[in-house]
Amino acid sequence: MPTPDARLGFFAAAAAFAAMAGYLVAQLMQVAGALGEPLASILIYAFSFCIAPPFLVAMAALHALTPPERRLGAQIGLSFSTLYAAFVLIVYAVQLVTVIPAGLAAERVLVMSPHSLFWVLDGLGYVAMGAATLFAGYALPADGLGRWARRLMLANGAVTPLVAFAYLYPHFSTWVLMVGSPWAVTAPGSMLTLAIWFRGQASPSAR
Repeated sequence: MPTPDARLGFFAAAAAFAAMAGYLVAQLMQVAGALGEPLASILIYAFSFCIAPPFLVAMAALHALTPPERRLGAQIGLSFSTLYAAFVLIVYAVQLVTVIPAGLAAERVLVMSPHSLFWVLDGLGYVAMGAATLFAGYALPADGLGRWARRLMLANGAVTPLVAFAYLYPHFSTWVLMVGSPWAVTAPGSMLTLAIWFRGQASPSAR
């Protein structure tokens, strides 16, 4: 297998995992009251922004390394990854560059609040991420190092209906938001185990 693709995939998946971990830490600190505004929002949106590019690159590397008989799943996963990145990069760029600097003067339609335009776009982005991991998971081998990445990616796809519910349920509350909390395990776990798989593919014995 082409070692440069595996190395790129490793660094991309590891970067996506690190950004997810940073997002979760910032989110927990906000909930605990350890971060005030606007710093909490800046960190949450910045880490969220930083998840998308390496996630997309990791899916592209997985597609490049997938043998022809399993490549369709990787191709569909890459396509959904592109949708995910397009949705969320727009959302977080607007929040960081326009909404937060403007503060209370920001146009209300641009503010991401429950069931707003950008809230729905963000939700669609994470639904696309879940679909990406679901299909791409089937491109991974069911044995060896790939089995854990496969399981975690399929698990992340399986919790996507919960994420959709948390975003799109018409009556927002804390318990509704918590319905999607399994993502905090499955998404970082899928990127961490994918990075481990890529590292194994990058070793000379995997050529």
